[in-house]
Order: sequence, then structure tokens, then C-alpha cells
Amino acid sequence: MNIHINTPEGTRDRLFSECLERRRVQSALVELFRRRSYTEVITPEVEFYDLFVQSGNPIPQEAMLKIIDRSGRIMVMRPDCTAPIARVAATKLKHLPLPQRLYYDQTVFRDRLAHAGGSREMAQCGVEMIGAVGEKADLEMVALAVDALRCCGLGQFHIELGHAGFYRALAGRMRMPGEEQERLRSAIEGKNFALLNDLLEPYRDGDACAALRRLPYLFGGPEVLDEAEKLAGPCESLDYLRRLYAELAAAGCGDCVRFDLGLVHQLDYYTGVVFRGYAQGAGAPVLSGGRYDGLMEQFGRKAEATGFAVDVDAVGACLTVETPRLETVIHYGPGQLARALAEVDGRPAGSCELSPCRTLDSTLSLAREKGAKEVLVLENGAERRLTV
Repeated sequence: MNIHINTPEGTRDRLFSECLERRRVQSALVELFRRRSYTEVITPEVEFYDLFVQSGNPIPQEAMLKIIDRSGRIMVMRPDCTAPIARVAATKLKHLPLPQRLYYDQTVFRDRLAHAGGSREMAQCGVEMIGAVGEKADLEMVALAVDALRCCGLGQFHIELGHAGFYRALAGRMRMPGEEQERLRSAIEGKNFALLNDLLEPYRDGDACAALRRLPYLFGGPEVLDEAEKLAGPCESLDYLRRLYAELAAAGCGDCVRFDLGLVHQLDYYTGVVFRGYAQGAGAPVLSGGRYDGLMEQFGRKAEATGFAVDVDAVGACLTVETPRLETVIHYGPGQLARALAEVDGRPAGSCELSPCRTLDSTLSLAREKGAKEVLVLENGAERRLTV
């Protein structure tokens, strides 16, 4: 009887070099976050569904993996790290002074549409800065996002900045019903130009309409801000982005920072600067974040906040990491275990291993099978090397 046991849809096994890629990215990010005085928090993998309803989380409920507990309450596999951390900051950490710098290295779980592909489980490393507002806080967060992708060893990447206030300022000039505004936002985010034109057709007069029609095209360097101002007139959010860019450029991050004023995703959640990170070799953003000043209040503690998350596996897939090659197998006799272990521990990881075989012939056969170059024999206080 043949039994085929596969992994659940949207999950997969990760082997060898993929594991090394993930650990390399996680280690680099965690070291950076700790160096910048962020402290780790770990939240449960299972949370009550009500937590994400209360937080106004932008993840649709159909994307959450749900579980029913014994009392009949709906729980979900953690779809997002920000809301649980906000819960912790508003309760267990409420007596600590602000700002609080927190980081996490966790897995999130989301159910994807059947035709969309992708994984249901995603390794994320990210930070949340609770209780800090203003240009310095936003500068720190964007600069940290740049350094996060740098420290992972990515060759080519960039961060795209937007501002939730710019779209809100334009949409506020339009007498458009709320449902249509949501469709408009979706069309801009998805760069659905046909739908965008249809939605704006009844409102074709005025600067706001012209700017909204042009919004999906407003991405690139600092010149994008000038074009946006010509279309929409003076705007506080554009001036704010200019000031951020000037400081980031002076700090050596200018080459890594661009703009995308069409970043209008999840605007009920984000309240200020929003940003995404892109890397050569990745077909989707590898980093996403922004300012969300209204979330903490949902848990009873009013505090501004900003943060971002890095998609660890997406970054790892852009790197070249080779699995270490086995060079030496050690055959040891009675009383030589300590010496054999010292030989293994003194060599590069993965390049040397002990033989479990009783006879030297068996060890030589094992070494050939594994592709090792030599067998180190430790017997009777002496050593000798045999070429395989």
C-alpha cells in the first residue's frame, strides 16, 4: 500500500541552503535591531480573532487561518505581528517609559487565494517603535529599514516612500461616496488604469481629479514630489517627504530611497509615512511598513507608533548561500572521542564529521558515499590521513 503524505497547501519543507539563507537573514537583522536598542518580544502563535477585529487590522478575515477552541471562541493563527505587539505594549508594558523599541522574529500565517499562490506561513523580522512621533522618529525608522536590507547582504535594493496624507488630501476635495473612494484606492494601489479612469470620469474637473488620475505614475526620484505639487498645489505631506529625503540623503541613504505616491494601501490603518522595500531578484516587496498612530488607542493606551516587517524568506531567496561541503570524515578508536570532537569543532562548520562506523573499511565507504576528500584516523594516540 503506497501512502503519499504531503505538506498542507501553502506550506513546504525547507532544506539545507534554504535553511542557511533564512538563518543568515534572521541573524543579521536581529544583530542590527539589538544594536539599535530594540528589545525582543515573542507573542503567541494563536490569538483570539477579536484582537484583530478590535485593532482594525487591514488583513481581511478570509485571509486568517481560524481555529475553534473548546469553549467555542474563534482563534486565528497569528496573521500579523503588529497588533499582538500593540496589545502587549498597551497592557504588560504600559508602565514603562516611552518610546519603547521592540523587535520580533516570528512566523505569520495567512490563507492565500487559490490562484494567488504564495506561502501560508511567512517568516518575518521586524520592529515597532511605540510612543514616538515626528520627523526624527520617521527618519530613524526609514534609515533602519535601509540598514536592514543592507545588513542582509543584498546587492541592489531600494526603499519607496509615500504618505497617507497626500491621498487623503486629494480624496477629501472630491465629493465621492465612501464605497467609491475604496474602489478608487484599490485601483490606484493595483495600478488598474482602466478602472481608475472610469471612477474619475464623473469628477474630471479640478486639480484633485487630475492628480488622482496621475497618482499611479508618480514614482521615482525627488522630481516626483515637484510633479505632484504642480498637479495638486502645495501640500504639507509633500513638504514632509522632502524634509525626510534631505536628511536621509545627508546620512548616505539617498541612493537607496525613492518615492511612490501611489502607495495608498491600507490607509484606514496607516496615518503618515508609508514605505516598501524592493530587492533585485524578488517579484514582490521584501519589506513593508509605515506610521500607524491610531492602533494603540484601540487597546486602551494612546500612543503613536511606527514600524516595519522584513519578509525573511523573500530576502534569503535573493542571496547566494552555498551548503558547506564535507571535506573530512574522522574515524576514531577507543579513548579518542574527546580528541575527535576537538578536531570537528576546530574546523569550519559542516566540513568535518565523525564516523559512526566500527571498522575503517566501513568509514572509507561512508566517506566515498558522502563525497569527502579524506578520512582522518585517530587510534592509539596517533593520527593518519587517508585520501578517499
